[in-house]
Amino acid sequence: MTTTEADQVTPEPVEAVEPAGHDHGVHGYHKQKDEHLKRLRRIEGQIRGLQRMVDEDVYCIDILTQVSASTKALQSFALQLLEEHLRHCVADAAAKGGDGIDAKVEEATKAIARMLRT
Repeated sequence: MTTTEADQVTPEPVEAVEPAGHDHGVHGYHKQKDEHLKRLRRIEGQIRGLQRMVDEDVYCIDILTQVSASTKALQSFALQLLEEHLRHCVADAAAKGGDGIDAKVEEATKAIARMLRT
């Protein structure tokens, strides 16, 4: 994260990682896309609530409690998405055989490592 002149924290841009052989077809989350979007909208609402709490000078610990809840919600979403990736994309690569499975396992391993760093 970077800090602007107004001391506002803005997220650094995240580069999209697209491994070789990545197709743009149906993804593992496709069947639950509407459910995921609904969940992300709830998380977005939690984040807006945090902004409102800071704007209204709410007690620090109360804000931190909501930060924790928002963080857990995002982690839960990420785990669900990872599970769907493993069940769909990795399983599909395993069924096809060849070197594709190694690439998908490596991709999933790197995603898990990124999640653990947060």
